[in-house]
Amino acid sequence: MTRTVYVNGEYLPENEATVSIFDRAFLMADGVYEVTSVLGGKLIDFDGHAKRLERSLTELDMPKPEAFDELLDIHRKLVEINEIDEGMVYLQVTRGAAADRDFVFPDPDEVKPTVVLFTQNKPGLADSPAAKKGIKVISIEDVRWGRRDIKTVQLLYPSMGKMMAKKAGADDAWLVEDGFVTEGTSNNAYYIKGNKIVTRALSNDILHGITRAAVLRFAREAQMEVEERNFTIEEAQDADEAFITSASTFVMPVVEIDGKAIGDGTPGSRAARLREIYLDESRKAAI
Repeated sequence: MTRTVYVNGEYLPENEATVSIFDRAFLMADGVYEVTSVLGGKLIDFDGHAKRLERSLTELDMPKPEAFDELLDIHRKLVEINEIDEGMVYLQVTRGAAADRDFVFPDPDEVKPTVVLFTQNKPGLADSPAAKKGIKVISIEDVRWGRRDIKTVQLLYPSMGKMMAKKAGADDAWLVEDGFVTEGTSNNAYYIKGNKIVTRALSNDILHGITRAAVLRFAREAQMEVEERNFTIEEAQDADEAFITSASTFVMPVVEIDGKAIGDGTPGSRAARLREIYLDESRKAAI
């Protein structure tokens, strides 16, 4: 079946969808995005993603697209048309396409934002084999720009990080700045020692993860202690468990960092329980 996508108010077959060569996302990486998971044909944490999208637009002084208030309906329609039971909906908003390339922002009264949405069908997303065996990560230097709290389409270095991990025989990379872990290439990073979860505090240095917020809330409700502070790779290597969170991986155990096994080298019980709680509660609240 040909996938249907959404581009600037139109639902189109993916092979008929086009965006201008002068779109600022293409020329300047001047765009933001969100990814919303779908379980049982329903959207997970949609309100959180919509609020973060609005914040990203505000931080970049990018106007809201006219379709902003219709985004929930658009997501739902794409899920229905493309028959997505488990998968993701990707949304990108750019500053639009001016008449020519220019570093200066175009007049928002003349150039409207570009809005693109598409789905990815991922059967078995919630029952990922990786969650049962855990993933291996390496550490790399964090050389991204300073506003990582804005979810932009500037994803070159995260892509390079994932390739570094692949070449090293690992699954992903954790980024390190001034000796401390910031986050994963496309996820937030954590370790567990005893009954305490440690993760970096919110700031401009990391993405304010929607899944992160939910998981930490559920952890506190489960009587786990949460400490938000800087931590080193060595601390994480000495932990009982480690894990990552993101909209597409939910809670994913980490069993090895830079070649050193975490705990006994298998997914720990606390991360597994947090994943179970997150999936159960998210399904209940899905829309």
